[in-house]
Amino acid sequence: MTESVQHIDTLARRGIMFILSSPSGAGKTTISRMLLAADDQIKLSVSATTRPPRPGEEDGVHYHFVDDAAFDRMIEEDDFYEWAHVFNYRYGTPKGHIRSGLKDGQDVLFDIDWQGTQQLFQKDQQDVVRVFILPPSIAALQRRLENRATDSGDVIESRMDRARSEISHWDAYDYVVINDDVDECFAKVRDILAAERMKRQRQTGLIPFVRELMG
Repeated sequence: MTESVQHIDTLARRGIMFILSSPSGAGKTTISRMLLAADDQIKLSVSATTRPPRPGEEDGVHYHFVDDAAFDRMIEEDDFYEWAHVFNYRYGTPKGHIRSGLKDGQDVLFDIDWQGTQQLFQKDQQDVVRVFILPPSIAALQRRLENRATDSGDVIESRMDRARSEISHWDAYDYVVINDDVDECFAKVRDILAAERMKRQRQTGLIPFVRELMG
C-alpha cells in the first residue's frame, strides 16, 4: 500500500442546496447569518427581487434589485430555480453558477419560503436539504414581531396570518427545528448540515478512495 491515499476529510463531494425556512420572526435570518459567519464552506444564494432596496442594502450583495420588466424576462428565459410573490413583490433564485458550484463541492444557503422550497426541490431533488424553523409558540412569534418596532399593527397582523399558513407546510421539510433558544437551534442546524455533507451519495471521491484502499 502506498502513502498516496487521500485524507478522508479532503475527499471530493457534491455541494448542498441548504434551505432554511420559517415564518417571519421565527429566526431563519438570524440562524442564516450565524451559519455564514461560522462556516466558510457555505455561501448565501443572492436572490433577485422587484422590491426597492432598504437602507444599507447593496445591489448584488443582499439582492439583485431588478424592475418588473427585467424579472419577467428572467422568467421567460427560465433563469430561475424558483420565484414567488411575497408581500406585493417578487423574489427569485437565479440559476447562475449554482450548478457548477455544486459539482465542485460548494454549499449554497437559501433563505426562502415554502413555495420557493417546493419549486427548488422539484428542479433539483438530489442536492436539496430542507430545514424548517418553528417558533416555540404563536404568542412568542407575535412578541418577536412587535419587539422589532418596525411594522404597524396591520402589518404585524398580516404577517401573523401568513405565519400560520406557512407553519401548515411544516411536513414538506426534511428537518424541523424549534427555535426556543437561538444558540441551541443554531447548533442543531449545524449538525444537520454536517451530517448531510457526509452522506455517501454526496461523497464523489469515495469510489476512487476505496479502490485504492483495496489495491
